[in-house]
Amino acid sequence: MAIIIGSGAGGATVAKELAIANIPVTIIEKGPYVESSDSFKYYDANPEGMDLLKTTCVGGSTSVSMGNAVRSLEEELKEIDIDISQEYNELETELNIHEMDDEHIGKGTQAFLDASKELGLEAKKMPKFIIDDECQICGKCAFGCPTDAKWTSKNYIDIAKDNGAKLLTNTEVIEVIYENNKVKGVKVKTINKKEENGKNEKNKEETEIEKIIYDDLIILSAGAINSAIILENSNIDAGNSLFMDGFVTMGGALKDINFDREVQMNALIKTEHFVLSPHFSTYITQQINNPNIENKDILSIMIKIPDEGIGSVKKGIVKKENTIQDIQYIAEGCSVAGAILEKAGVDPNTIISTIYRGAHPGGTAPIGKVVDNNLKTKINGFYVCDASVIPKAPGAPPILLIMALAKRLSKHLIKDILSN
Repeated sequence: MAIIIGSGAGGATVAKELAIANIPVTIIEKGPYVESSDSFKYYDANPEGMDLLKTTCVGGSTSVSMGNAVRSLEEELKEIDIDISQEYNELETELNIHEMDDEHIGKGTQAFLDASKELGLEAKKMPKFIIDDECQICGKCAFGCPTDAKWTSKNYIDIAKDNGAKLLTNTEVIEVIYENNKVKGVKVKTINKKEENGKNEKNKEETEIEKIIYDDLIILSAGAINSAIILENSNIDAGNSLFMDGFVTMGGALKDINFDREVQMNALIKTEHFVLSPHFSTYITQQINNPNIENKDILSIMIKIPDEGIGSVKKGIVKKENTIQDIQYIAEGCSVAGAILEKAGVDPNTIISTIYRGAHPGGTAPIGKVVDNNLKTKINGFYVCDASVIPKAPGAPPILLIMALAKRLSKHLIKDILSN
């Protein structure tokens, strides 16, 4: 049997692949199983001093992703003898990754595409894993899709369960147990909730139960922050580096553009130093602070960079620094984004930016330092498969990259298990 810690892009992919191969799987998830439309309720509290977007529920941060499916670091990984080209091909077919039809390109996104072209910039539609016919075009991708038109890793968890996998929710893994360089199991803390309905109130009781779940194959996929914490609790040196895709959203007023109701990040400009994509943020409306300008009047662009990875996760404390290069890349992206917005018709007197924020944390257990090319730690039977193993910031949505690495790991594990 295999224990998989976490149900995000990495853990869910491995769980699905192993379960289909008739290998017994137990998935341990810290958060609850919730409806996709409620995913926004499970955003984690920010670490002190930073704005970092991630969630804790079945499906992880894929539940509040924009449904973007971009290949990244393909050539860089080949340089260290990790070829995931075939896995990328398989996923693009399996998830029907495609550019959405013209009916799903709203006025704001089209304005971004047209203005970019006029400025000589190479803009294209974003590859998505969204089912066009089921998408109601509501602008709520980052809150959890209300119609389940967007693929999330919860879909893979359901397939794994249909093939015999066991899912434990509201169960937090504290550390991995091993002896003589061989994994033995995991120590977990389970929160049991008891609710009793009274006449006018709901009384809640919670109890925490610690126990050990034994197994000789563990795949840690709890996300870059939590995986680093679990590795450190397990006396494995990790969390010495941390990257994020840092971003700001820059926008202004364009009357009745109704961009806030569109499929978000439905187009893309990718350069060496930054990515630009149309993205609505309520912060723009709030900062303009004009009663005559509403959410429907905002056109905005996300500027995202691959940062230099100066950060750490140690003793549960997340630290992150921005370098001069990070600031330079953001400034370059903002300059281009501002030109696009003005060309698209946005009132230049209203153009402002959000604060610098972070998404897609990774790099806390990188390949070549904490895990080998097969994502195995120094402990036999103990693997890591999530954004923590990515050796450098991809500067692009990492979901497809994580899934490709997970597919590659799954093939390795299945071959190893079936040969013994």
